[in-house]
Amino acid sequence: MNRSCQIICIPEFDEDLVIEALKALINLEKDWVPRVPQTSLYIRPTIIATDAFLGLRTSHTYRFFIILSPVGAYYAEGFNPVKIMVSHDHVRALRGGIGEAKTPGNYAASLLAGQNAKEKGYSQVLWLDGIERRYIEEVGAMNIFFVLDDELITPELSGSILPGITRDSVLQLAKMWGLKATERKISIEKLMDAGDSGKLQEVFGSGTAAVISPVEKIKWADKEITIGDGQVGPLTKRLFKIESIHPLFLTYKAD
Repeated sequence: MNRSCQIICIPEFDEDLVIEALKALINLEKDWVPRVPQTSLYIRPTIIATDAFLGLRTSHTYRFFIILSPVGAYYAEGFNPVKIMVSHDHVRALRGGIGEAKTPGNYAASLLAGQNAKEKGYSQVLWLDGIERRYIEEVGAMNIFFVLDDELITPELSGSILPGITRDSVLQLAKMWGLKATERKISIEKLMDAGDSGKLQEVFGSGTAAVISPVEKIKWADKEITIGDGQVGPLTKRLFKIESIHPLFLTYKAD
């Protein structure tokens, strides 16, 4: 969140103070923490500008607050695999912009394409880079991972992808388990070819709200591939099981 503040000219906050405030808030509202499987207490720290001013400049005053809400699965499908489609006509973010910041502007840029995808029966949009329109970046509400020939791959952070904490945790866990985990560019052409040849074993998304979300189908232009046998893969299950036990299963390290 402080990284996002730097990008959009909001003063950084004292992280230790916020953590203590968050602990106090959750202790106060602990009866709202749901106990049913695949549910959680969603935590949303927020900062907004509060100047009584209309114009284009940075604010002089801000308000920080934390929203709590008991939630179920992010997708209507629950932990069942979802279908996603690649957008050709829209771009979510470009390097040098605010694509790597957690800010409403990123969501606003994704709404129209997301609505079009849902009208066609897909849960989310899989975004490509905004320059070549070729390299995979992320899904509208989550980072994306691929298991290709026993290698776990996620797009590298290029300045237009949100450096998600759940994304980082998945990479750390994979390395702890001795798996080959790589951050690198992967083109949509290579991904679709891997799907045709059977080399694409699993696809899943990661995010605070989305948790670990398996992907069943990917549509690009007039072509659609089914990942594996259309069921949840073993690594996806393993990660989801750990996150279901304890969503904050690893301490995020900024370095």
